[in-house]
Amino acid sequence: MTSAMPQPSADPIGHTSLALLEARRLHTRVPAPGLADAAAAYAVQRAVLAGLGDPADATPGHWKTGGAGPATHAPLPAAGVLRSPADARALPLRLRLVEAELALRLGRDVGPDEAARATPDTAADWVDAVCVSIELVESRWLEGLHASGPDKLADLQSHGALVLGDWRPFAARDWTRQRCTVRIGTREAVERIGTHPLGDPLRGLPEWARHASAGGTVLRAGTVVTTGSWVGMLEAAAGETVEVVFEGLGEASVGL
Repeated sequence: MTSAMPQPSADPIGHTSLALLEARRLHTRVPAPGLADAAAAYAVQRAVLAGLGDPADATPGHWKTGGAGPATHAPLPAAGVLRSPADARALPLRLRLVEAELALRLGRDVGPDEAARATPDTAADWVDAVCVSIELVESRWLEGLHASGPDKLADLQSHGALVLGDWRPFAARDWTRQRCTVRIGTREAVERIGTHPLGDPLRGLPEWARHASAGGTVLRAGTVVTTGSWVGMLEAAAGETVEVVFEGLGEASVGL
């Protein structure tokens, strides 16, 4: 089902955020607006998150970040975070694309000054735990993943839901040897070794922290950030179960 996007107004941020919220509420798709740039997309993100019920004055507790090119970041609504083993059959999913990721958890508060001078090595000191995560990719745009970069970014970077496995204490690893295995239904397993898009899931942490702490925001202990897919996007179908295993770090699963 699709619906017509409201006619353009003098307020593209408000116009786009309202269209996205309507699409979420009615489980429809709307035409992508062609936002000008990432700055506009991030403004829409904030409005959408508030419209989904997350307090406007609260620091988002869950984020996704990553990308082999220019990094993109999206705060995630608390209602869309599921614990493994998860059941997502009731979610209004159309694409059913899945990404196998590792999520990191901050063990202490991180302020904007610390974020500004952080490196991947110093950012490692912020992290107290890691877990296997599954990102369910979805789009509210009629164009789906063919929408422009800013439009996908505005749609919380095509976020459908986030599944988190059990937390384990974080410790340095040789990420080039990290094995990731994905099983979807009865299909042949997909196995990758050392295929994080940045080579190291910690590499993008400083840039994410600078973005998330902009305007003086303090990132609170317990904040969770996913760090990029080790397998790209894999197709799943209704009725299938997705299982992701990172050797030595645990597993997560979700039923579709």
